[in-house]
Amino acid sequence: MEPEEGEDRTPLLKEPRLDGAVPACCSARYNLALVALVDMVEPNTSLTKNTTSNVCPEHSSTINTPRNTTGKKYSWDADTQGWILGSFFYGYIVTQIPGGYLASKIGGKLLLGFGVFGTSAFTLLTPLAADLGVGYLIAVRALEGLGEGVTFPAMHSMWSSWAPPLERSKLLSISYAGAQLGTVVSLPLSGLICYYMNWVYVFYIFGALGVLWFFFWMWLVSDTPDTHKSISHAEREYILSSLKDQLSTQKSVPWRPMLESLPLWAIVVAHFSYNWTFYTLLTLLPTYMKEILRFDAQENGFLSALPYFGCWLCIILSGQIADYLREKQKFSTVCVRKCFTLIGMIGPAVFLVAAGFIGCNYALAVAFVTISTTLGGFCTSGYSINHLDIAPSYAGILLGITNSFATIPGMVGPVIAKSLTHNNTVGEWQTVFYIAASINLFGAIFFALFASGEVQDWAVSGYHLHRN
Repeated sequence: MEPEEGEDRTPLLKEPRLDGAVPACCSARYNLALVALVDMVEPNTSLTKNTTSNVCPEHSSTINTPRNTTGKKYSWDADTQGWILGSFFYGYIVTQIPGGYLASKIGGKLLLGFGVFGTSAFTLLTPLAADLGVGYLIAVRALEGLGEGVTFPAMHSMWSSWAPPLERSKLLSISYAGAQLGTVVSLPLSGLICYYMNWVYVFYIFGALGVLWFFFWMWLVSDTPDTHKSISHAEREYILSSLKDQLSTQKSVPWRPMLESLPLWAIVVAHFSYNWTFYTLLTLLPTYMKEILRFDAQENGFLSALPYFGCWLCIILSGQIADYLREKQKFSTVCVRKCFTLIGMIGPAVFLVAAGFIGCNYALAVAFVTISTTLGGFCTSGYSINHLDIAPSYAGILLGITNSFATIPGMVGPVIAKSLTHNNTVGEWQTVFYIAASINLFGAIFFALFASGEVQDWAVSGYHLHRN
């Protein structure tokens, strides 16, 4: 009997299901998710101070004078700071597609491991580079970006061999939520380190933790279930059986049909659009609060971390809900991906526009940025893992392609916003928010119209079409 339209058709196990024999607790695939989560834990130490306007009254706040004042200070102007902060992205964008391609050839374990190791090593060198001069610091930051650029493509490539189709949302949400959890931990921790020690120790401590993580990664993780030393036979068979009709054995990459694939470009547009609003919301909204509302949320570690905590919580919960809808409620994969993307993109857009009409209510501004960032977490179970749905064998390469485009907003978005807000008026900032929200809305609609939940014919051996 043919399954009805809209029903999940994932080729899991044709034989009796082994679900009861392969529990998630202590399984190799969930261990991979947790180890990968730690990789995403990275400090966020980029804060920019700006001049304020007189639209709103200034809110009093207690300024803590650092207990340790031995850290060296540098007289860098705003343009120099911009080059230093932006140099990471210029390295990051270079290794996206090559990282995905290399991961498909040599495996993601070594590539991701040494990429993070390299980034950590250069993090340790950051204070020395700052002492040597701005040019050295920019070079080190760019090299950090080169190493970090392979992270997501390599991870996507590994998940193509590890994540059973109906567990993709849960597994990937656990590992990728680490990016948000890392910020929740690192923001207040970095502040404490600077207060009680010295700012250089932020780089030394987090760099050393990255090097330590590398050894755990090499010890605990394998590229595929076949090469894992301690995985149970039942779990190995469960994973391999669920993926046997979805992976390609082609040695060459089908670049032309891949680049002509409309579902891929649906992910590109959604990824680009989401990141534009993401950077506007989390980079420029605090600036808006500082310059217009005259309230610096960065002075309060809890408020700084709150949006990231909300996003982390939403990513974890939405991953569980997405796979529940697909497996238990028989929602089609494409329906779940589109619905979660619409929630995760239109929601933040609405609150972003609303942020321009809150007057001088800084409490409401904090609430809006938290709600917006939290809702954005739905996208992790939407377009963000759709690469694995349409072409699991080439998921790393697809992620490299989409993330290359999605890195552009981080480089040009803040520059465009700055050019539109010379006078720091409410009207100018409303224009910035309108642009970001419009881009997000367009991306959500484009994805809803052209996304797919099917393994594409060019992505499997023999060019057969498989549903998932």
